[in-house]
Amino acid sequence: MKPVIGSVSLLLYFVKSCRASGADIALDAKATLLHRIDSLNLLIYTCLLTLTVLTIWVFKHRRVSWLHETGLAVIYGLIVGAIIRYAGSTNQVTYLDAHPEPNAKYNLSVPPDIVRFHFPDKIQISSGEIPVPNKTYAYSFRGEIVNLEQNEIDLKATFDPEIFFNIILPPIIFHAGYCLKRKYFFRNLGAILTFAMVGTALSALVIGSLMYGCVQLMPASLAASFTFLDTLYFGALISPTDPLTVLAIFSQLKVDVNLYAMIFGESVLNDAVALVLSGAIQNYEKRYSTDGGFEITAFLAAIGDFIGIFSLSLLVGAFIGCLTALMTKFTHVRDWPLLESALFVLMSYAAFLIAEVCELTGVVAVLFCGICQAHYTYNNLSSDSRNRTKQLFELLNFLAENFIFTYIGVSMFTFPKHHFDPWFIIAGFLTSTLGRAINIYPLSFLLNLGRKPPIPMNFQHMLFFSGLRGAMSFALAIRNTVSEARQAMLTTTSLIVIATVVLQGGAASHALAYLRIPTGQGQNDESEALPYRDVRSNGRMVVKWGKDENGVIMPWQLNSYEDTPRGSGDGGGEKARLARLWGAIDSKLLKPLLTHARPPLTETLPAFLRPLARLLTTTRQYTQGDNGLRRTDSDSDLCIDEPQPVPTTIDPQQLWPGLVDTRISVEGITGSNI
Repeated sequence: MKPVIGSVSLLLYFVKSCRASGADIALDAKATLLHRIDSLNLLIYTCLLTLTVLTIWVFKHRRVSWLHETGLAVIYGLIVGAIIRYAGSTNQVTYLDAHPEPNAKYNLSVPPDIVRFHFPDKIQISSGEIPVPNKTYAYSFRGEIVNLEQNEIDLKATFDPEIFFNIILPPIIFHAGYCLKRKYFFRNLGAILTFAMVGTALSALVIGSLMYGCVQLMPASLAASFTFLDTLYFGALISPTDPLTVLAIFSQLKVDVNLYAMIFGESVLNDAVALVLSGAIQNYEKRYSTDGGFEITAFLAAIGDFIGIFSLSLLVGAFIGCLTALMTKFTHVRDWPLLESALFVLMSYAAFLIAEVCELTGVVAVLFCGICQAHYTYNNLSSDSRNRTKQLFELLNFLAENFIFTYIGVSMFTFPKHHFDPWFIIAGFLTSTLGRAINIYPLSFLLNLGRKPPIPMNFQHMLFFSGLRGAMSFALAIRNTVSEARQAMLTTTSLIVIATVVLQGGAASHALAYLRIPTGQGQNDESEALPYRDVRSNGRMVVKWGKDENGVIMPWQLNSYEDTPRGSGDGGGEKARLARLWGAIDSKLLKPLLTHARPPLTETLPAFLRPLARLLTTTRQYTQGDNGLRRTDSDSDLCIDEPQPVPTTIDPQQLWPGLVDTRISVEGITGSNI
């Protein structure tokens, strides 16, 4: 009898082992399938980017300017997204209905982060019950389910929104600060700050107010899902601009550098402003407002949050940039360029992460970290690291930008949280256009009251036309799509981005011609000077006089001594004084401290700080020439320094063709009548 019992137990154990091994085989097959699908989706995006690059080459070779690379990426993404959505797949997502326990203490109004699913410890077969190992599986929260018939490819083609903020956006924003044309950026700083900060906030308020009024006129089902804070949040996320297409055409056609600087500088800063502003609106709703209405104390607290978060994020980024400069100055890491470049990249990314961990805004931190890295750390790097970091971040920026626009096109068909409401979409287009107009024209009028030279009307029209929406608007919209209101915002934002990038971007060159904005005159290189018509020179002109063939005294040789421009751009007396003050601090304290620039701190600091100055001064600063750094520093004209005359010879034959060389000449100095 015992042998029979033993045989039955062995048989049951064998069946149990077979079932367990069969489950393992099924799980292995499932993991292999998911890996293949992940690889397929990455291959799809890789092929899209490859196709975009090849098409860009064809367009550049054929000199096609009516469609930019970002527009191509969007169009290709739309095509592939439609194929994924409607081609179908046999790999459907399996699902199992689960319900909370009746006596659950969890707040069911908020979805849990993880759902634990407990499998039973026994399974029923025809001959009875067989015990199996008790297992618990955890499922992470992805969002509200809209379509149960999604396949694996649809599901995998949608990325976690945090990927955009933590991986894709940082190199884009850092590149904007690291490659910023600081010379013209700071010359037009007043206009840039006005458009980027005041204009973005004003645009968000106008768009939010108008959208709230429009929503109240829409069907009750949609109007009930929107509060004023929701529409204000939509105004904040749709206000930042991303004029990549326009700026690329500006670079090709060499459009006026001041116009280029204002458009680019505004787009760099208003991304950061919009992100902080949207966070302040969310904080207003979470921390202060009890019913979604307006409360004066909550409003003032939200403004305080905005100013505090922006300022602290700026300080974090600047601190990391200066810390990296000190590390590269006082160590010999430049002897190993690969390690030096790795340190540079890691410290720059750390600025973003530190700000996020401290509940600040990483975008602001990494932007100003990039500006400080370019102004200080760049001068300490070896030539290999300079080239490597410039090219690396240029490449990352190109790939990240095109990936985002490709994903925007793909997600229009694969992302399950879209809510298409034609009235909301039309209202979004109209109010975003009006908000851009409110940003540009009234503020330009106010700026022109004290700006010399003023912003011309055709420049104002081009500033208005350059209000393309892009990566930041989409990233803010896709971050939260739980409610119906946020889903409608995402759909409208995606359509506005696609329309502005494809249509406005393609018409940029025609807009330049229509507005009669001169091309081929401005330079976008950091070392080149502004055109004469944009600079009021305070220099002097030394002229040697002589007689022409008819005996008339005329200029014989002209030597123009041009001082550093004053009163140009947003200059004026007070701003010029502030700029010269900052220039003095930067050249006599910060650059000698953070770089190998001269004069050393031992010559600029007071005598009682001489021991500290010797400690912070390197041997290289003592041994190199006075102008050693300025020869390689592309940012030497960051601020307005004291005027230093630079002689430039003007050929008088171009001005007076009848002038001949004679022995009679007198030297004189003339004023503005020359």
